[in-house]
Amino acid sequence: MSQTSPIFDVTDASFDQLVIENSFHKPVLVDFWADWCAPCKALMPLLAKVAEEYRGELLLAKVNCDIEQETVARFGIRSLPTVVLFKDGQPVDGFAGAQPESQIRAMLEPHVAPPAAAPTDPLQSATTLFSEGHIAEAEAQLKALLGENSENPPALILYARCLAERGELGEAETVLNAVQGDEHKQALAAARAQLTFLRQVGELPETATLKSRLAQDANDDEATYQLAIHQLARQQYEAALDALLRLFVRNRDYAGGLPHKTLLQVFELLGNDHPLVTQYRRRLYQALY
Repeated sequence: MSQTSPIFDVTDASFDQLVIENSFHKPVLVDFWADWCAPCKALMPLLAKVAEEYRGELLLAKVNCDIEQETVARFGIRSLPTVVLFKDGQPVDGFAGAQPESQIRAMLEPHVAPPAAAPTDPLQSATTLFSEGHIAEAEAQLKALLGENSENPPALILYARCLAERGELGEAETVLNAVQGDEHKQALAAARAQLTFLRQVGELPETATLKSRLAQDANDDEATYQLAIHQLARQQYEAALDALLRLFVRNRDYAGGLPHKTLLQVFELLGNDHPLVTQYRRRLYQALY
């Protein structure tokens, strides 16, 4: 098979080699298009996207009908766009006119093996699970990952956060203490801050109680601060930052300046590049000056 790229242009001269011959090895989707054809331009990115997902198991050939007149006549192309699927040297399916992605996939399904799933990064997968609240699943993946390399700092940090979410605060701290080096300093600081907030929550009233107090008195400073700590422990950062800033504006000396100190702690937790930090650091500066 002479063509290595899965998406390519063909001419009258190369059609037999690049489409007919290739189709004996892999299905070839042929897109008949023209530069003046707006539906062609809308369809082409969809075809490319679908072809790329097949990871080389489906080829996409593009025929410019304004130039390759011999091929157009050979296959009796009468409207654009027209898409034809070739297998074993013969056209086996196709459609005319722009089609939604679902219809393209439905047409290919009987003729092309489903695309292989992209290999996943176990750490990224665990991070996604953790961010979506699937703590047990994330922890299971991290245990497997750490079984292969027990000194993987990002995996250790995330594993500690899973433990903390389950209430295993002492064990989480032990895991964090095992992280070596400064390369992951920010993530480590964030995990430690999270641990601090979770410890504080254990000594505070329930959120329902705090919300009830605030419903009766929106200016209840203690309830405002304590509810913000609950929110920080559950990674509801925007709500917590908003509450802390309002409390700072209303009573910046509350508990010895605790709202200001906690705001700065959250800024460190999230990192300088986080959009919430940019937004609330600016608002804090405006409140200060």
